[in-house]
Amino acid sequence: MMEKIGFIGAGSMAEAIIAGLIKGNVFKAEQIIVSNRSNSERLKELSSRYGVETTHDKQKLVKEASIILLAMKPKDIRAGLDGINQLIHNQVIVSVLAGISIQTITTILGKEAAIVRAMPNTSAAILKSATAIAGSNSVTTKQMNKCKTLFEAIGMCKIVEEDQLDAVTGLSGSGPAYIYYLVEAMEKAAVEVGLDPFVARDLIVQTLLGASEMIAASDKHPSQLRKEVTSPNGTTEAGITILKEKQVEEAFISCIKRATERSNELKAMFSEELVTLKK
Repeated sequence: MMEKIGFIGAGSMAEAIIAGLIKGNVFKAEQIIVSNRSNSERLKELSSRYGVETTHDKQKLVKEASIILLAMKPKDIRAGLDGINQLIHNQVIVSVLAGISIQTITTILGKEAAIVRAMPNTSAAILKSATAIAGSNSVTTKQMNKCKTLFEAIGMCKIVEEDQLDAVTGLSGSGPAYIYYLVEAMEKAAVEVGLDPFVARDLIVQTLLGASEMIAASDKHPSQLRKEVTSPNGTTEAGITILKEKQVEEAFISCIKRATERSNELKAMFSEELVTLKK
């Protein structure tokens, strides 16, 4: 029987993963089922664009799919799992829901299950996500490797312990926004020193691409690559001196630490709400 993957939730992250799975030939269109609560137009759009099967019938989806991917809004997880608890047996449940722990999903289901929690980022839309995944005790090595392959279809994927996912959220989950913030500052600076904004944007984008690929291709530490660009008393040293004076390194470290803390806070909030609802 042909293996199928079912998506509960049909938003932008679900679409990015679907596009990656088909493009990477991990799953064919006919192996993918997508559902949402009531937005028929969205399902028609995905069906037309990718040729996937769509349905509002979650029970049908769960019966047919061996991998159930949760991609609804985190606040909707109870409604998303409602009515399918008893149908979960040997399927792998994959969650891309920020702030929802494996224990929270287990509690809602009311039983142990093979659950993989994933933290991709928005670069999944162009198949360049940096994703980390963690599994429950019920997940087999084979199932974990299958899930890793799934997320490698939209970028790269690392397996971590679940207690590291808050740090992953603070680093790579939110990471694209930090880079966009940096680019905003570079664009403003470019205009202030007299460059055409469209020319500046192209130069900045290519500079970031080149630097990223240099890091990926080189065995050298980024600090060594930086030193190789920084001639004594040159322009780069003058710029780096300002970054040090403004404590940019410390600001980035504090930024990632605070985002990590916030991820943990949100996780605790979801868990507390769940306990309250069960009373």
